[in-house]
Amino acid sequence: MPKQAPISPSLPQNDTQSQRQARQAQLAASQAQYEWTDCVPSVEGVPVVKTLPTAENPTLEWWLKLAKIVLELARNQIEVECALIAQGLSSLDPLLLDADRAVVAAVEKDVASLEAKIVADIAGRKGLAELVADGVHMVEAEIAIADLKNHVSKLKAIIELRGATQAALGSDHPRSLQTYLDNFKTIDIPAIAYTFQDDLEFANLRVAGPNSVLIEAVSAVPDKCQITAEQYSAVVAGDQLEDALAQGRLFQCDYSALSIIEPGEWDGIAKYLTCPVALFAVPPGGDSLVPVAINCDPSNDASPVMTPAMSETRQWGWEMAKLVVQVADGNYHELFAHLARTHLVIEAVAVATHRHLAELHPINALLVRHFEGTMFINEAAATSLITPGGPIDHIFAGTIQSSQKTAVEARLSFDFDKGMLPKDIEARGVGTSSALTNYPYRDDGLLVWEAIETWVEEYVRVYYDADTDITGDTELQAWAGAIADSGKLLGFSAPATIQDLIDLCTMTIFTASAQHASVNFPQKAIMEYAPAVTGAYWEPAPDTQQGGTKTDWLAMMPPEALALEQLKVLYLLGSLYYRPLGTYLSPQYPYPQWFRDPQIVGAEGPLARFQAALASVESQIVSRNAERMRPYGFLLPSLIPSSTNI
Repeated sequence: MPKQAPISPSLPQNDTQSQRQARQAQLAASQAQYEWTDCVPSVEGVPVVKTLPTAENPTLEWWLKLAKIVLELARNQIEVECALIAQGLSSLDPLLLDADRAVVAAVEKDVASLEAKIVADIAGRKGLAELVADGVHMVEAEIAIADLKNHVSKLKAIIELRGATQAALGSDHPRSLQTYLDNFKTIDIPAIAYTFQDDLEFANLRVAGPNSVLIEAVSAVPDKCQITAEQYSAVVAGDQLEDALAQGRLFQCDYSALSIIEPGEWDGIAKYLTCPVALFAVPPGGDSLVPVAINCDPSNDASPVMTPAMSETRQWGWEMAKLVVQVADGNYHELFAHLARTHLVIEAVAVATHRHLAELHPINALLVRHFEGTMFINEAAATSLITPGGPIDHIFAGTIQSSQKTAVEARLSFDFDKGMLPKDIEARGVGTSSALTNYPYRDDGLLVWEAIETWVEEYVRVYYDADTDITGDTELQAWAGAIADSGKLLGFSAPATIQDLIDLCTMTIFTASAQHASVNFPQKAIMEYAPAVTGAYWEPAPDTQQGGTKTDWLAMMPPEALALEQLKVLYLLGSLYYRPLGTYLSPQYPYPQWFRDPQIVGAEGPLARFQAALASVESQIVSRNAERMRPYGFLLPSLIPSSTNI
């Protein structure tokens, strides 16, 4: 991989014969490194890179960020175990915790020293010509990465749940929410812990939560959740079901796509999952969703339609129904919206880019920084996250085989063209002209989409003058064909016009950056607290809304050991922010600016305008959040990494 983008990118049809031969030689070498395979056991059938190329390993900067996050988790774990010992619940030797604290202190000191050295070193450099100067240079950077990997391994050994700790936590269901709060010792308790039972919070998660891509308008009462006119009017004061339908104010989340998941077990305890349907409405004169009905199991004719209730006899049945929806939402989020439709989609485009667009190609230069870290993190997920005995196996409802199958089908059925944000929201009936006026994911997402689209258009038109330049670009056509065929990505058609190419690149960059941010970072802010969102419930869904109790509701929640595992995994995944959108740096130390073409990097050039546009988007979202009842920060450009790297 080059240290920086070429000063003068070129299209293959414009090169001399000798230049074309050089391009072909470079592509041949790249194709030998970036080979396809669809035989990775955990995602079998999905095309990914066969063997991780060295160039795809993370930078020193990334490893530093990871080490600091794992340090926080280690501190928290030590205090959790210390509390269990103090309560007489754990047989763990306190001397082990003293040793753990010593490891944490030593690692913390090394990490702080290394970070200070790097910051000072980079501040004193202007380019690659100074790499041999005093301080950290490329060889030293590799040594530092090795040290950080070793530190992370030591810390992970502390974080892993030891036998004595798991025995102390046990498989028994907790008797109060305090049990889950007790897992947060040095890590802040997320705000959702105090609001997740609120019905308006429950509704808001459909439009501003981890999975904001499923809500859709309905024009008739769904067969799977047949709320009556009387039930509806009792829930939405001053409204009629007929009016809500006629005015486009009724919406649903239908989780039937989860039907292929086969519930498994953990530690001998059965896990449960159904495919609920939840109905929501925008009241007359309102702008935000309210929940109106849930059918926990539409496949069961006896499953009742449940509605919001405050009476003691019906309240806990409603809370249990919401938990059933949250579990379904957690599975859809992790397997569909997150793993399949960001991580695995982007890897197909990334592999094809390296195989078919020469390093001299302007589209290679535009896209490759948006693939940084993706192949590495996907390999890590495929070999640890979604494997037997891994977090998905433990926390989520399905047998690991059925969860894997679900993710594969979710990826292979995804249509790249239809998934473009402006098209997707219109297809779901929730566009900007819909009755759903409060939809932060949509509204903030469109701002980011438009900024990316403008940047891509200005960049592309520097190198392509006419549509014939697109059709005559043999590398570009081979690239698109490989993504559709070898990459098995539906809806990725070969571009025939400049606008086609703009659309493909916009969707690629948006998916790798903003879309991934919208599904990744809520994992910490919302999903690290298991009662709010988790992967399975642990008693059957209620078959009546009458007579349930708080104890029944708590019994559906995960064992504390799994809640702690969920906290650790999702805190880590949702904490690492690496290189925000609009930042284009070399992956090689000391990370000089990536673009060098004067047509792109001039003071008033396309890149500067893109960065200014992102700053404007940031200001608009900050202003919106000041007016919103519940601020939405997951699409602030400063909090959107450029690539899917965690």
